[in-house]
Amino acid sequence: MLDIKFLRENPEIVKENIRKKFQDKKLPLVDEVIELDKTLRDARLKGDNLRAERNSKSSEIGNLMRNKLVEEANAMKEQVAKINEELVDIEEQESKLADEIKQRMMMIPNIIDSSVPIGKDDSENVENERFGEPVVPSFEVPYHADIMAKLNGIDKESAGRTSGNGFYYLMGDVARLHSAMISYARDFMINKGFTYCIPPFMIRSDVVNGVMSFEEMDAMMYKIEGEDLFLIGTSEHSMIGKFKGQIVKEEELPLCLTSYSPCFRKEVGSHGIEERGVYRVHQFEKQEMVVLCKPEEQMDWYNKMWSYTVEFFRSLDVPVRTLECCSGDLADLKVKSCDVEAWSPRQQKYFEVGSCSTLGDAQARRLSIRAKGKDGNYLVATLNNTVLATPRGLIAFLENNVNEDGSVNIPAALRPYMGGIEKLEPKK
Repeated sequence: MLDIKFLRENPEIVKENIRKKFQDKKLPLVDEVIELDKTLRDARLKGDNLRAERNSKSSEIGNLMRNKLVEEANAMKEQVAKINEELVDIEEQESKLADEIKQRMMMIPNIIDSSVPIGKDDSENVENERFGEPVVPSFEVPYHADIMAKLNGIDKESAGRTSGNGFYYLMGDVARLHSAMISYARDFMINKGFTYCIPPFMIRSDVVNGVMSFEEMDAMMYKIEGEDLFLIGTSEHSMIGKFKGQIVKEEELPLCLTSYSPCFRKEVGSHGIEERGVYRVHQFEKQEMVVLCKPEEQMDWYNKMWSYTVEFFRSLDVPVRTLECCSGDLADLKVKSCDVEAWSPRQQKYFEVGSCSTLGDAQARRLSIRAKGKDGNYLVATLNNTVLATPRGLIAFLENNVNEDGSVNIPAALRPYMGGIEKLEPKK
């Protein structure tokens, strides 16, 4: 959410930013906010003047009573009562105007960074850099569900009976591999100096509204019936919400946290849920990184964070690339974002395994997260990035480490988490 003072003083900048995001239908919101804001400030000024008048008359009533001018004092009391009635109406108007402004402000997108490429949708995202050689082996790489099946590692039929489409059982060596990757991701980030956390897996609506746009919420979040609680779509939601309404000490910044959680997503949209495999599902597990820092340090941390994900996947012998998200592909709260994509030797193309974003002070403004500096309090910048999201990361690992006979190599970095096993063998 933008600073209303910035919008008031720079309406054309805000409108141009909306155009860059190809959201022209939101252009009227800027003028509506400016008009509502003017009305609200006029109402507040009138209210302040009435309160000052009321205080003055209340003091005068005391003087009149002390001088036994009862009739004059009673007349003054009637005037004060009328002021109080008028103030009730004004305060109701102020509250209504403030709510209308907030609703509109939460729909206006954040100002994107000047380095963000302009494009309508993800088809216009721009490749930044490749890491590792994308190899196509001499044999045909099986579909990931078939690799898992050869290891007796997946059961979607039973999951269909218990939970429906979009769920799965991981079994045996594949389940162990899944857990090993998560554990390795945890320790990888701890070794980078991040504090490990396990957050709540459900959050209240005020936190949801603080960390994401309305469009994202509708497409992603599962609501708990009869409760003001939502299942998290990523632990970033809980981790940023942890600091809601807090003032942190500047000397504690940056706050670097890595969190584990299951994630739950409706996955509403044209892409749908994958019938056979586990690329797009309703439930998965994730190791996330979250940073709260000084605004002027956010780009340094942004570049560190995506590089950690690249380093993680390269340690698992998975070639990756980074893809700069264009303006039309950025969620409304994001200032800048890039995807980390893994090489698929089966499809001979890259696919997304993580996303790194800086949101400036947008989430901090919505949730009132500030730092106490020597020159006063200020809103912090918030960033998030995927270390590992499984089973999508697991798919990338299997495709890049499978052998022609169906066995799967275990890289050195992962062996301590797999009991020293160097290779998974197909089951008879």
